Amino acid sequence: MLLAAAEDTEQLGAELAAELRAGDVIALFGDLGAGKTTFTRGLLRGLGFEGDVGSPTFPIVQTYEELRVPLWHVDLYRIEDPEELPELALDEARSDAALVIEWPERLGALLWPDALQLHLTVAQGGARSLTAKVPPAWGDRWPPR
Repeated sequence: MLLAAAEDTEQLGAELAAELRAGDVIALFGDLGAGKTTFTRGLLRGLGFEGDVGSPTFPIVQTYEELRVPLWHVDLYRIEDPEELPELALDEARSDAALVIEWPERLGALLWPDALQLHLTVAQGGARSLTAKVPPAWGDRWPPR
């Protein structure tokens, strides 16, 4: 899927918000500047959040509890040792919230098999190319309608 502008990336996130359920995990792969946070901003807008959205690189986890579906925005960029991951309580969070995870490759084999894996890359002219690995748990929810 080609996303011609940042607005298209954000719009796709907003559309996916309508399909989101507690327990869902969206794993966002891509280099710096690929559009992961832009996608997440759209997802949050689609869930009703109106404030500023930034990548939680330093706090690692930013929670948004007062939405149609509570969302944890997780940025694992600074995680260097998998032994740090249990401290984040991501498994527990899934009981009540959805997770969107930037830099999910830091999870390694701990990435949940039911996670929707979205890979963003910068294409010619600054567009973004998105490919998806869609597990059965997402059924007919991807691509969003």
